[in-house]
Amino acid sequence: MPSLSYYASVLGLDVGLFYKRRDYKKIVDGRNPIIQHEYMGAEVEGKDILIVDDMIASGGSVFDIAKELKKKNARKIYVAVSFTFFTNGIEKMNEYYEKGYITKLFSTNMTYVPQKFKDAEWFEEVDMSKIISLLIDTVNYDDSVSPLLDATKKIKKILGK
Repeated sequence: MPSLSYYASVLGLDVGLFYKRRDYKKIVDGRNPIIQHEYMGAEVEGKDILIVDDMIASGGSVFDIAKELKKKNARKIYVAVSFTFFTNGIEKMNEYYEKGYITKLFSTNMTYVPQKFKDAEWFEEVDMSKIISLLIDTVNYDDSVSPLLDATKKIKKILGK
C-alpha cells in the first residue's frame, strides 16, 4: 500500500482502499469467508479506476470490489495483479467483462497463464522477463536493486514532467 500511495502522489491521483471484513469464526475451503468489503477513499463517480491486488485465486474479492465501485458510478474499472491463478472463476470474469463491471485485467507472466486467458478480450499479459533479467544481473554484480524498483523517473518522463 505505501508504494501505491507514493505512485498515486507522483501521478497526482487519489487512492482508495477496500478493507476485507472476514468471519474469523468460520472456515470455508480452508479460509475465513469475507463478510463485506468496505471502501475508504474519494468519490469514484465518473472516474476510471485501477484495482491493484497481489493475486487472483477465485476472483471473489475483485468481483465484489468491481460491483461496489459500479454501484458508486465508477466509469471504467481496470484490474492489475501480480499473479493470476483463477483456480475457479474464469466464467465469472467473462460475465463481469460482458456486463461492463471490469474493462481489462492486466497480469504478469510470472505464473502459468492458460491460453484461454491470453485469448480473452479482457486479458492483457504483462511481460516481466526484462525486469527479472535485470534483477538477476544486478544481484550477480552485488549491486543495489533499488533503482530498478523505483519507477518515478519513468513515470515523470511519460507524463512530460
